[in-house]
Amino acid sequence: MKCPACDGPVTMEVGPNWPPSISVAKALLAADAEEQLELSRNCWECGWQETRVVRIDSIETTTGDAHTIKRAALVDEITAELEAIDSLETLSDALADLRRQRQLEADTAGTTDEHTEKP
Repeated sequence: MKCPACDGPVTMEVGPNWPPSISVAKALLAADAEEQLELSRNCWECGWQETRVVRIDSIETTTGDAHTIKRAALVDEITAELEAIDSLETLSDALADLRRQRQLEADTAGTTDEHTEKP
């Protein structure tokens, strides 16, 4: 985002009761109905500043597919676990185990009743 006064870089902050590092999107999603968010844009080159207040009138939430939500949560959990592992050997072993498991699932899914003797 560029400053309208000097074309310099602009920073955006959410306030007043939010940590300085929170993004606007996260603050909006975490806000409650009837809450107000103060959005400030600042140019550190020329001193230009703009503050806007956004009030959340109502919140409508739709839920997604339960399977997709559970899968996304598990993927996030697995990713967090993997990020915590420093050992390359452990990561290589984990990858090999995952590939082995996927191959077993593929082999099992490919098995049909054609191998069963018919009377």
